[in-house]
Amino acid sequence: MKILNLILISLIFHSFVNCVQKNNDEEQQLVIVGADRLVSEYLYLIENKSIGLITNNTGLLSNGVHLVDTLVNIRNVTVKVLFGPEHGIRGDAPDGSTISDEVDTKTGVKIVSLYGQINKPTPEMLEGIDILIYDIQDVGVRFYTYISTMYYALEAAAENNIKIIVLDRPNPIGGIQVDGPIRDDELTSFVGIAPIPIMYGMTIGELAKMFNEGGMLKNNLKADLTILEMKNWKREYYYDDCKIRWIKTSPNIPDVATTIVYPGMCLIEGLNVSEGRGTYTPFITIGAPFINAEELIEEIKSLGFEGIELVPTKFTPKVIPNMASSPKYESVECYGIKIQITDRKNFEPVEFGIKVIYALFKLYPDKVEFRENSINRLFGKKYLAEMIIEGKTPEQIINKWQDELNTFKEYRTQFLLY
Repeated sequence: MKILNLILISLIFHSFVNCVQKNNDEEQQLVIVGADRLVSEYLYLIENKSIGLITNNTGLLSNGVHLVDTLVNIRNVTVKVLFGPEHGIRGDAPDGSTISDEVDTKTGVKIVSLYGQINKPTPEMLEGIDILIYDIQDVGVRFYTYISTMYYALEAAAENNIKIIVLDRPNPIGGIQVDGPIRDDELTSFVGIAPIPIMYGMTIGELAKMFNEGGMLKNNLKADLTILEMKNWKREYYYDDCKIRWIKTSPNIPDVATTIVYPGMCLIEGLNVSEGRGTYTPFITIGAPFINAEELIEEIKSLGFEGIELVPTKFTPKVIPNMASSPKYESVECYGIKIQITDRKNFEPVEFGIKVIYALFKLYPDKVEFRENSINRLFGKKYLAEMIIEGKTPEQIINKWQDELNTFKEYRTQFLLY
């Protein structure tokens, strides 16, 4: 049996090497993710085990084959169930859509949804499972729900005495920049699962280590956690520095540029302003029917920013299958800004987002409305809308979270793997 497995591993590895030779002129800079290492180096961890795999469309190996499609063809490895996060196993369900249980048509493996009424695997779901494996590409932002799915998986593994393996992948926006307020406990939600800043500057493996060893799980639970680290990843790398093919992480995060603006522009969801859903450039495009684009750009420029250019734009949000089901201002022409990134390393997305919201309210106080529950849950504090309505400056708002952010930065260092 082991000989057959070794043959399969060899074939996968050679396919991976050929892919590198064809698509990457700087082979030494290629980042090897945890999923590849599971198959090529650590298969013994799951041999003769029954596996529950938490994954989606991003769970690809370097040869372009999905991890589950590889594991189901390896003898002595049994994939018993697939657990799907928000957007489903194939990653094409619109934001907020309820995901139902089904069967994977390609492998015949049962799929159980972890997005909807149940977010944490139940004992019944885990019956007969020896090991949970988590392999999903994150975007490095607190309110992206994949990290909440991982958090609950760690909790469930601890409660049910099941081992869990997290296969590490790059943080698309790098592992250096850390910014934003720390989420208050009273605002715990599926878009704010832990007391961390909006940009936490950690890989998914590092975050798992923090959740597990930092006492963040319920009742200080601690799972039997193994993290398969990446090879060759550096903290300064953005996703496209890793020489790994980009896979759309969710319907409205179509490319790396969107991940860069997302930490700040997602806050626009808490206003009656379109965050660009219903277009093919969500979060890079924002607007509303009542905005004067040139006026808004001038106001934002007066507040100062680096690393981007703003251009006026107009757009009409529409329903886009598998991307946007009911966008704000559907079929209504909107005016606003489009962001062009010029120097991503000097761009501060969270602070820019605060400045955009400030400028919007300053220019259109009778038109801009805060959706209180939404803005508070996304921001992680209740004071953002309050301070803007009171006329506080962006600098005053940004300064308010600096002390707790500095404390988090120091605390986070003990969990870093790279």
